Parts: sequence; C-alpha cells; structure tokens
Amino acid sequence: MAELCPLAEELSCSICLEPFKVPVTTPCGHNFCTSCLDETWSVQGAPFKCPQCRAVYRTRPQLQKNTVLCAVVEQFLQVELAREEATDGWTPPSRPVEPSSSSPVACDHCLKATAAKTCLVCMASFCEEHLQPHLDSPVFRDHQLQPPIRDLLRRKCPQHNRLRDFFCPEHGECICHICLVEHKACSPAPLSQASADLETKLKNKLTVMCGHINGASRALDDVQARQQDVRETANRKLEQLRQEYMEMKALIDASEANSLRKIKEEEKRVSSKFDSIYQILLKKKSEIQSLKEEIELALTKGDEFEFLEKASKLQGISTKSVYIPKIELNNELIKGVYQGTLGLKNELKGHIKKLQEKKPEESFNPGDSGAPVPPSTNKLPHPVKKIPKEEKKPKKPPPASALLSKVPIFGVQESLMDLKPALEDVASASQQNSAQDKAKVLDAFLAKTRPELLEYATRVILDYNTAHNKVALSENYTVASVADTPLNYRPHPQRFLYCSQVLGLHCYKRGVHYWEVQLQKNNFCGVGICYGSMDRQGLESRLGRNRASWCVEWFNTKISAWHNNVEKVLPSTKATRVGVLLNCDHGFVIFFAVGDKTHLMYKYKVDFTEALYPAFWVFSAGATISVLSPK
Repeated sequence: MAELCPLAEELSCSICLEPFKVPVTTPCGHNFCTSCLDETWSVQGAPFKCPQCRAVYRTRPQLQKNTVLCAVVEQFLQVELAREEATDGWTPPSRPVEPSSSSPVACDHCLKATAAKTCLVCMASFCEEHLQPHLDSPVFRDHQLQPPIRDLLRRKCPQHNRLRDFFCPEHGECICHICLVEHKACSPAPLSQASADLETKLKNKLTVMCGHINGASRALDDVQARQQDVRETANRKLEQLRQEYMEMKALIDASEANSLRKIKEEEKRVSSKFDSIYQILLKKKSEIQSLKEEIELALTKGDEFEFLEKASKLQGISTKSVYIPKIELNNELIKGVYQGTLGLKNELKGHIKKLQEKKPEESFNPGDSGAPVPPSTNKLPHPVKKIPKEEKKPKKPPPASALLSKVPIFGVQESLMDLKPALEDVASASQQNSAQDKAKVLDAFLAKTRPELLEYATRVILDYNTAHNKVALSENYTVASVADTPLNYRPHPQRFLYCSQVLGLHCYKRGVHYWEVQLQKNNFCGVGICYGSMDRQGLESRLGRNRASWCVEWFNTKISAWHNNVEKVLPSTKATRVGVLLNCDHGFVIFFAVGDKTHLMYKYKVDFTEALYPAFWVFSAGATISVLSPK
C-alpha cells in the first residue's frame, strides 16, 4: 500500500494539514476545506489570494462543494483504516460483561431477604414474603413484575418514576417510555442496541486514533531524518566554501609575498649600489684629506730645496670634485607591481559586489514555503507539514535557515569558482615572472658566507611533547641523545612512537630561518625539516622516508640525503657542524657543512604547503646532537 502515500498528500488540505472536510475548489484549481478557506479569507480580507499559488481575486469567489473529491477522500480513509488494522494487528479493547443477574438483590421492604421480583409500578424489589400482597390482592393485579433489577434508583427516571429503557442519541441521555413522547423528533433506541452501536463507533474511532498516533510517530522520524539531511547538506556546502576561500587566500598570500619580495629586492639592489658609492666616496675623501695635510705640511718647510722638491711633487697630483651618479628605484617595476595588485583588488571587489547584488533564485526545496513535502513510504495519510506555495517573487525574503538548502548557495560557490580563475591568472603570471627570481635567490644564498647566514639565525628549542621515549633532552632542551633505558614520557598525540626522533618547538611558515647543529660522539643521526602532519608511528614516520620530511643523514661515515624514501648518497665531509637554511617564501632548504668555511651538502627546492618544523633523529647508542645558540 506504499503507492497510496503520494495520494494521501494530494487528498490533504494545505492549511489544516488534514484530509479534506467538505472540500471546495478555487478558480485556480486548488482544493481546501471549506472552513479553512473561509477562516483564511476572513482574516486576510480583500483582495483574496489562493493560499497555495497566491492567485489574486478582487471579489470573493462563490465556491461549491466538490462532491467527487469528498467521496474520494471518504473511500481513501476507509481503505487506510482497513490497512492500519491489517498491518498493525492492533484490536481495540472489549467492554467487560455486566455482573450476572443471578447475584442477589436485597428486598427493599425488609432489607434482609433476597428479592424475588421487582415491581415496575412500585419501583421496588420484594422478597417472597413481602411479594405475597402483589400476588393475592386484586389491588396490585395491574402492577408489572420483573426479575430483580439491580441499581433500581439509578435506572429510574427522576421525572416519571419509571425505568429508563431507551437512549436518545440526540440528547445523549437515557429515557423512560413516557419520555418518548417528548423525544418523538429524536431517534431513541433500546439500551442494548444503543450500547452496541456506540461501542462499535468508539472502537472505530479508537482504531483511527491509533492509526493517527502511528502516523505521527513515523512522521516525527521522517522530520528528524530530513532535518539531519539538511544539516549534513549545509555542512558539506560550508566545508566546500571554506576550502574555496582557503585556496583564494593562499593565492592572494602568494601574490602578496611575490609583490613584496620584488619591492624588497629592488630596494636592496639600489641600496647595495649606494653602499658601493658610499665606500668609493669615503675613500676619495680620505685621499683628498691626506693630500691636503701633506700640502699644509710642505708649506711649513723652511728649507727651500726640500720645499721645492716636495711642492713640485704635490703640485702634480690632481683632484676632482665629488660626483654622485644618479641611482633610483626602478619605478616601472614598482608601478607594474602596484598596478597588478590594484587590478587584482578591483577585480576581487567587482566579483564580490556582483555576488552580493545577485538576487537569490526563488526555487524552493521540499520543506520550505513552496511545494508540499513529498511523503515517505512509511507515512500515514496525514502529512507532517505543508505550507502554501508563495509567488515566484515574494515580498518578504525567505528565512536564513531556508537559504541553506536553496539554489543560491550553489550560486555563491559558482561565483567563487568564477573568481578563482582571475586570482589563479594573477598568481600564474607571478609564478612565471618569479621562477627565475627564485633561482637567483637560491644562488645568492648558496654564495653567502657564514656571517651572512648568521644574520638569519633562529633559536631552536626541542619540543618535549614530540620526543620518543628513548630520546633524552638536556641543556635547556637544546641537546638530544639516545637514552640507555626508556624514559616513560607521558602520552601525547604528537609524540614519536616508532623512531627515536624529536621536533623543534616552533614552526615556520614564512621568512628565512637558519640554525646550526653540532654532531657529537658518533654520527648515527639525521638533521632535517618536516611538516607537522608527518606520521608519529610506523615505518613512514622515519625522517626522510615520506613526502612530509627532508633530511641529511649520517650512518657512520656514509652521508645521504633522504626525501619520500629516496636516498641520494653525498660526498663525505669531516665537518661535525651542520647548518640548515630554510627559505619558506622562495621554497627551498639548504644543508651546509660548517667549518672554516661553509660548503653545500645538499639542497631541496619545494613549494611548501604547510608549516615546517626542525626535525632530528638519533638512532644509535651514544649518538648526540646539540642545537647551537644563535650567538
């Protein structure tokens, strides 16, 4: 009977949400209960609108009862009632049997003996002894005798002092045979017949109510399921929007970093030229000052021969006025960077303004103030909730909660998708322009001396919460070594459980950072960087054996560079100090062997996607590494 569920929706009034009662049809073709539509239009007043399609009528239409629909509803309810009785297996309770008439009734005269008969004229019950006058005396010959009647006073008509043997359904009361004259316009029935009829009607009503309760329970479950679906759909859309905005922010951040880097590099280029000119001018000034002092000294010579000899030599030295060459910032470069940034901002503003001005489409989902909610397969004939349809352009905007499931949220996402290519174009252009710049920056850092690298020195402290149970930390968390026995650190979600490794306390997402590590005792260790999302247990948690870490490793005298479980054997070195330079902005990490001079060990060029942590691995007894202070 599941195919009848859609029919239940069609046979329900959209105002009271119940099956039609005396249905009428509006000129626009929609059906409502007569009382529901009358009450709605009485409150609404002219002009009158159809509660479902919002069609407007200047004058109130004259509506007639839809007899065909009324018959269909009645037959449908009967079928549903039979179905409920058959499927639920529920039967209404039966009335208990009246007490047996053989139970004793006391004599109303002596109040002791058991009554033998009840006199309907005297309206009293008598035992055998006190009944004798009714049997012997001609005076009582017309008195009608019956078997003893229980609760005689309760069954007696207070007006006529006669037994009430009939029931008037119109007045809802029991009456006697004399009262029938007053109820001749009614349809009284004997008590037994009236009792049986009412019992049947109450059982039917009870069955219908039981069906309604079961339907309400199923409808409640259906509403909860729909609510959960709406919540999950909204959460999915919110997560998609967050992801889109994160990507756009990343593109904007990359564009910002590229623009700032270009300006800084241009400022550094011009500044270095000024430094060179300053040194030249300083040297020239010093030479002129020395010549001036020599001339002043020669003028003090008293010996003419010595004066002539000295003056002739000084006279031949020529001097020139100081000249400062014209050095300026590349205004075309700066203007281009600024115009690109301004264009990106204006384009972003335009897209956002277009998104805000875009009117939401009036296409409603089930459950909103539009089309009725489609019933589920286990639903009763009465729908849970159905609100009349609105006009295509409602005067009031729909509620915010309804918009979560409406088309406009996809419009937002589509607008964001339209905006992303513009940002990606800008970022792509920036990447193409900066590919060569990155290579130049990398070469510049490879050529730097140790004092120049120390300008980017960063203090690295080891994180206790990440240390493996066999990694001992000392010297204010700057020294890591292999412990002889497990240290039983307290559990922590960031702690390494498989390899004797430890991370730095702070992460780096931007800028240039440099730190040095001293290798002590033996060389069974590794130095590198990793993402915070790197595994903490299992084979893939080893430094350099996954996509999330990069390192240089010492296995006795063998030195290797590791990333994504790929090994690159490096030339051996006697240096026991390692320098690590991380450039987050330009995407590379360099490992230096630090001695009297710095020598390149290995370099990785990576477009980093997460924050990076200094990482260390000591994997043999006696292996110790020390993170040196920036000083």
